[in-house]
Amino acid sequence: MRVVTWNLWWRFGPWEARQKAILAVLRELRPDVVGLQEVWEQGSDNLAEWLAGELGMHWTWAASDDPGFWQRRIGDTGVGIGNAVLSRWPVGERAVLPLPAAEGDGGRLALYTRLEAPGQHVPFFVAHLASAPHASAARCRQVAALAEFVARHRGGTGFPPVVTGDFNAWPDSDEVRLFGGLKTAPVVPGQCLIDAWEYAGPTAPSATWDLANPYVAATYGPSVRVDYIHVGPPGPGGLGHVRAVRRAGDGPVDGVWPSDHAAVVADLAPGAAP
Repeated sequence: MRVVTWNLWWRFGPWEARQKAILAVLRELRPDVVGLQEVWEQGSDNLAEWLAGELGMHWTWAASDDPGFWQRRIGDTGVGIGNAVLSRWPVGERAVLPLPAAEGDGGRLALYTRLEAPGQHVPFFVAHLASAPHASAARCRQVAALAEFVARHRGGTGFPPVVTGDFNAWPDSDEVRLFGGLKTAPVVPGQCLIDAWEYAGPTAPSATWDLANPYVAATYGPSVRVDYIHVGPPGPGGLGHVRAVRRAGDGPVDGVWPSDHAAVVADLAPGAAP
């Protein structure tokens, strides 16, 4: 099962050209499920819906209830923002969790879906955390709420929960360690979530916020991984264990960089390990 997480940079930069580049990357990846952040909606048009239609996938989305932080940056109050899921399989249950707000940065959320994959349903989540570099304490509150959200919706299937998202946090940060529950006490007793990148090769390029990207270069760094796929411990026979992980969308497509973030791609075992 191929899982992708990607922040699509909303309506910033050359967004119409970027939209085509995003589609090209996803079409080449052929994912089974995608967690998307910074998805735009305007009137009857929704980026996730368009991508799903082009890729032949199911989709669902959750809109931010406080998009003003974003709308003020582009001077357009008519464009919404939210998280979305694209799935090769039908989307069964869904629920939305508004995350605790950071100062000046509200409207962040997590979206849960239960994907009706053959054999086992997949509890799948996508989240987008506060972005300010100094907002670690706020992100700790957000990951605590997210961990409890996962605990409420992870059961009833042998497939481990899969949590995707832009955490806006370094891998060794308090918030990432707290969410995983492996290097510090877990938020939910007994619940641990493994960073899929632990299965990457030691020399694999890892930065998803990368100075090599011209949209990022003006920030002057540093390059760092801030986008994650977390997976619960494998189910029976290795169900859901991470087989491979890498970046994608980390270069231009016909001269256009798709987003300011690179995507993360993880291949999970759909059944018993060989």
